[in-house]
Amino acid sequence: MTEITITGLNAITHPYLEVWDWRIVIYLFLGGLSAGMLVMCSIANLRIPKQPVDELAQCVRAPIIAFITLAIGAQFIILDLGKPQSLIWGYLTFQPLSLMSWGTWGVPAVLFANALYILAVIPKDQRYRLKVPFLVNLSEKLSSKMRPIAKLNFALGIFLGIYTGVLLSSFSSIPLWNNATLPILFLVSALSSGAAMIVIIAKKAEIKFLFTKIDIWLIVAELLIIALFFYGLYTSTAPYKKAIEPFFSFTNEQFIFAVALIAIFLLLPLAMRLKLGELKEFKGGFHGEFTKSQIFRMNFAALLVLAGTFILRAAIVYAGQLTKLSPY
Repeated sequence: MTEITITGLNAITHPYLEVWDWRIVIYLFLGGLSAGMLVMCSIANLRIPKQPVDELAQCVRAPIIAFITLAIGAQFIILDLGKPQSLIWGYLTFQPLSLMSWGTWGVPAVLFANALYILAVIPKDQRYRLKVPFLVNLSEKLSSKMRPIAKLNFALGIFLGIYTGVLLSSFSSIPLWNNATLPILFLVSALSSGAAMIVIIAKKAEIKFLFTKIDIWLIVAELLIIALFFYGLYTSTAPYKKAIEPFFSFTNEQFIFAVALIAIFLLLPLAMRLKLGELKEFKGGFHGEFTKSQIFRMNFAALLVLAGTFILRAAIVYAGQLTKLSPY
């Protein structure tokens, strides 16, 4: 491979540094959502007593939705390659020091473990839906191994949630991304979105209530990390300080990023406030069923969290690429 060094780099020879577009934004959102759901449904199933899983698996639909979400997200990565067949070369080797190589192998590994999790939590009376005898028998065998499989998916969910942030932060040429806080921010936002999705899809009242409480703390953590993320860049060197200008500028070109930041700091606190309102109604703990009004408020708050998560990732991806390689 021939290496070319550009010594006269300026706004004319290399005016724009554009790496990723909307396809990567969708992948980052769906990948983070899938990671968060895997972690959260693992928590739900690991917190139950060590009794037969056939009677006690509490999150059944979440692993299925997480699998579908990640599988769809992976298609956008393939679409972004331009030549999907190029992906084959990535599976001919594994480079421990390459983040791309970790992602190439990591996503299929998560999908495989996720598939085992799906089979492990399928209720006994629903296994006939699998149709294929081999899968029915495998589901029966894996059901007794649900807890170890849940632990594996918990770990892989953490890996997937933090990986996207690590991948972005490795771009040293993009100051907005090259921040040690970014992987933690992406992980917490992934967990928050996963908890929000569990609230939306859960049928059991106690599960909705549990993850409403969990998501409140995750929203608080996410808002604090966002503030620290910008503060860290602001107190750094000039290129890093300049990288956050789009979020605090109201010029025609960059106004959308200021709006995105305002939206994030409106949507997430509003969602938290709605969730806190639900908890106040059950200070002594929750027992029974939610009313339609309560379910609507909780689902609406969860949708706000999902919207805030998507806006956050889209804004960081696009704003980061406004960086220009210029000595001036």
